[in-house]
Amino acid sequence: MPSFEFWPTLIVIAAVLFVILHTVAYLILVERKVSAYMQDRIGPNRVGPFGFFQPLVDGVKMFIKEDIIPNHVDKVFYVAAPAIATATALLAFAIVPFGPTSPPPNTVPIKSDLPADDARRIANAEAEFDQQTYREHRSYAIAPGIDIGILFTFSISSLAVYGIILGGWSSNNKYSVLGALRSSAQIISYEIPLGMSILGVVLYSGSLNLEKVIDWQANHGWNILWHPLAFFIFMTSVFAECNRLPFDLPEAEQELVGGYHTEYSSIKFGLFFLGEYTHMITTSFLMAVVFFGGWHLPFGLTDGNAWWQQVLKFAAVGGKAGFFILLYIVVRWTLPRFRFDQLMSIAWKVMIPLAMVNLVLVMFVREFELPIVVISVASLGLLVGSAWLNSKRPGSPRVRIDPRMKRSLAGTVS
Repeated sequence: MPSFEFWPTLIVIAAVLFVILHTVAYLILVERKVSAYMQDRIGPNRVGPFGFFQPLVDGVKMFIKEDIIPNHVDKVFYVAAPAIATATALLAFAIVPFGPTSPPPNTVPIKSDLPADDARRIANAEAEFDQQTYREHRSYAIAPGIDIGILFTFSISSLAVYGIILGGWSSNNKYSVLGALRSSAQIISYEIPLGMSILGVVLYSGSLNLEKVIDWQANHGWNILWHPLAFFIFMTSVFAECNRLPFDLPEAEQELVGGYHTEYSSIKFGLFFLGEYTHMITTSFLMAVVFFGGWHLPFGLTDGNAWWQQVLKFAAVGGKAGFFILLYIVVRWTLPRFRFDQLMSIAWKVMIPLAMVNLVLVMFVREFELPIVVISVASLGLLVGSAWLNSKRPGSPRVRIDPRMKRSLAGTVS
């Protein structure tokens, strides 16, 4: 028979999946509305009031469209690719807190003058009591208490690149292969600064567990105050990981006729973008949890366990994640796309060196027990200094046009 915790966990998983899938549907509507507002258009407004039911119509249309599988593709990997992209994005959300949490108890070595058997018995009793107390305080995450929480999310989300690579390769299309190759280079490159940026936070919180990271911030202040450079590196890297502008080279329609998903249609095409938008949601919650205190609010608003404070905790973490989701959307219609050489140069010549210097700085401050505010000041100085140095770098050389070509072009225009 399943244990008592089986059914509550199954209900939580079903509820979270239901919310994520419907949120993705309405995020598309929000993105279309925001883009219309920024471009002085109306946007979807035909289906329901203010176009509210447009995602339902789009979903039905996606399912009933003709599902074409070209004859020249590798059918097994062609079908598996979008499923891999979606499954990894959904699985990565498993350890992300979406509501109030309590930190799991620490495991400490036995240090006692008592005989070994007595000390071990006392330690086991204390550990059992701590675990029982922890289980009584429900943490709103699908898999709470995972000690490798951040590492688990990064490792699972990085597997999404296999869906993109398999999709491009199995399509047997040169444009799709080029899109998949560029995508793999981009994602692998930006995973390095993404992982390095989080190490300073881990050094201070003392754990990879996201619940403990939130608890540390509740007691010492949000990490955005102490690690601003790490947040900037993390945010830039997750934009590249999610293939969002200005890092959407894998889907450069003008250059690659659609990128890695050129040969896809119907529901398989939709699964790729379901994975992309789910990854947006996951990384938005990660930014809110790791750098902005998760459910914590200042002035002691969320320090108690009253019902209204529990509701406020849900609203806090949801509002912070919603802000970053909106930032994804606004940036898409604000910044132009980087060229591929610029994109790779930013990763290897800017982001990775900055992440390394930031990590050495945090280790230095931690080792010599300096005030943590030193990291804030030095991080801001590094950020401003790197921006100034980058502005002084020589730009791309100008393209010299032969005078005869200029005359030819002028004659063509006239």
